[in-house]
Parts: sequence; structure tokens; C-alpha cells
Amino acid sequence: MNKNEQLVREQICDVCHKMWQLGWVAANDGNVSVRIGEDEVLATPTGMSKSFITPEKLVKLNMKGEILEALEGYRPSSEIKMHLRCYEERADVKAVVHAHPPIATGFALAHIPLDTYSLIESAIVIGSVPITPFGVPSTMEVPDAITPYLPEHDVMLLENHGALAIGNDVITAYYRMETLELVAKSTFHARMLLTTKGVEEDEIARDTLETLFNMRANYKVTGRHPGYKKYNADGTVREV
Repeated sequence: MNKNEQLVREQICDVCHKMWQLGWVAANDGNVSVRIGEDEVLATPTGMSKSFITPEKLVKLNMKGEILEALEGYRPSSEIKMHLRCYEERADVKAVVHAHPPIATGFALAHIPLDTYSLIESAIVIGSVPITPFGVPSTMEVPDAITPYLPEHDVMLLENHGALAIGNDVITAYYRMETLELVAKSTFHARMLLTTKGVEEDEIARDTLETLFNMRANYKVTGRHPGYKKYNADGTVREV
């Protein structure tokens, strides 16, 4: 094993442990993967708490989902189909993080997209976040549901399920998941407070948004950005 692969294995474990500590995953929830070559992917094993993940427990597989290296009895999550679809559709994506951050997942359960621009971090880092249509876990329904959103989004809510974040490395994907949960928390509390005042959420003005979008390059923010897109509860785009 080369030094780079060992570093990636350690980073995956760090991300898994942080997600567990933050309460974004419970029991065997969530999964993380990193593409380390043209036909090699490291992924977390199924049936294991992210608090117990160690570098040697990760599974190495190819882009067909076939196991290349793994400890005896270890195999990837059935959700690996969703991860592989991200790699197939986006050459720039090298890492995928799936978790159930509670507030963001609450929006997914309530069928409320996080597509308003009231928080600067949302405008610059992740943009508006759609809810992808419901898909039965472990089936091709989930990768098929996220595919239409992959060209423009690095972060998605999964209807009645959780959240997905992708990036050019596992730390970037994890950071996007952190930003998603911050946006969800801030939006939730803001809307509760605004309800007491009887007013609606006030978004950042369009001309200011253009300035914020352009700042992505200055901050070296990578990935895709959806711009001004708004979404219906079923994930379809609506006119604004």
C-alpha cells in the first residue's frame, strides 16, 4: 500500500468518527467512499458503526462494485451503487459522503428543499439544495433519482432518507455536509423566529448574490453551483 492510499484511508476514518460524534449517523448508518484510481474505490464496510471504522476495515472495490480487497466477511454497503453513480457522472468527483444529519434530514422528511439564499455560506459554498425523489435503499432507484441533479449540485437531500455530499476529496465532501447542516439549523431557527413576528424569510438581493457567487473563485471553492434554481417539494424545478 502506498503512502497516499494510507492517508486516504485515515482521512475516511477521521470523517466517519466525526460524523458519529456529531450525531449524523447512528448504529450502522451512513457510508463514505473515495475514488483512488481509474478503477479503484475505497469504501466503508456495511453493518458497522462509523465509530468503529479503522483503516484496515475499509473495502477496496472496482467501478463495477466488485470487491478487490477486503478482510474476511467484509463487504461495502448496498448504497455503494449511489456512490458509483456519482463517480460515473462526474469526473471531478473523487469522494462521496452519505449521512443523516438531523436538521437537514428533517427538511428531507418534511419535503422542504433548502433552496433559499438567506445565509452567505449557502450562497457561496453549496448553493440551493434540492430534494431528490424517493428511492428504495440498495436498489438502482436511488442512483437514478440523484442523476438529474449531479450536473449542477454537490449537495442533495434524499427524500425520506438523509443527505449526500460529493467533492474532489473526502475532506471537501465532509465540509459540504457540515455546511449543509449549518444551513439547515440556521434556516430552521430563523423560520421559527420569523413565525413569531408574522413575516417571511428575507433572501439576499439578486445583485448581492451575483457578487457572492463570483467570490467562489477567490475562496477557491471547487465543484458545481446551481445558481438561482428553486425547487418544488418533489424536487422538480419551479420558476422564480
